[in-house]
Amino acid sequence: MSARSLADVRSALAGVDGWLSDDQVARLYAVAAAMRDGDQIVEIGSFRGRSTIVLAGAAADGVSVVAIDPHAGNDRGPQEISGFAAEAADDHAVFVANLDAAGVADRVRHIREFSDLATAEVPGPIAMLYVDGAHRYGPARADIRTWGGRVRPGGTMLIHDAFSSVGVTLAITRELILGRRFRYVGRSRSLAEYRADLETDGTSVLGNSARQIAQLAWFARNVSLKVLLKAGGGRLIGRLTGRIPEWPY
Repeated sequence: MSARSLADVRSALAGVDGWLSDDQVARLYAVAAAMRDGDQIVEIGSFRGRSTIVLAGAAADGVSVVAIDPHAGNDRGPQEISGFAAEAADDHAVFVANLDAAGVADRVRHIREFSDLATAEVPGPIAMLYVDGAHRYGPARADIRTWGGRVRPGGTMLIHDAFSSVGVTLAITRELILGRRFRYVGRSRSLAEYRADLETDGTSVLGNSARQIAQLAWFARNVSLKVLLKAGGGRLIGRLTGRIPEWPY
């Protein structure tokens, strides 16, 4: 199957649950569409297939797409860390159905496993890595460190809920802000893009750190909004502005 247009991919996403905004879809699509024959795209965290459809729809023939998600009822989304075992089977069934309805099921190899147990099932270097797995600090850091370490030189790593989730942001701080390999390219809301081409001279490393540290103001805003929404303040904002703010992603 040849790569689809961005408009066609967006159309295929209609009714598919997930947390990708239009600008995030565009960024994910652009990186996936730039992959070439023989390249490998790896996704960690698929949920019901919204991002998977973008990756598989954008990728050209000869580009492999691997989706890793245990569909175990944990880390399903905002405030859904655990306790959703009853929804696990449904999540998997909907994921399969959504990929089939979008016409990309044959382009995706799904590994129904936790990311830390799936490394041996994905041989070779990774040209594009999309991380949207567990948002707690430990698993998020492990994904960035272990799977990010397999991104080839010049390859791309994208991280969802960057500078939004506390755990993910702490993991980025530990692994990337002072790192010497991944260059911060930019972000679409909480979808941060990194390229494995950072120059190792002091000026480049410090400049790269500064660009990421500058995002922490946006992170503070997101954390404050989450606290407000958890405390029920969204209704008050809704009465004052006519619009209840959405959970930041």
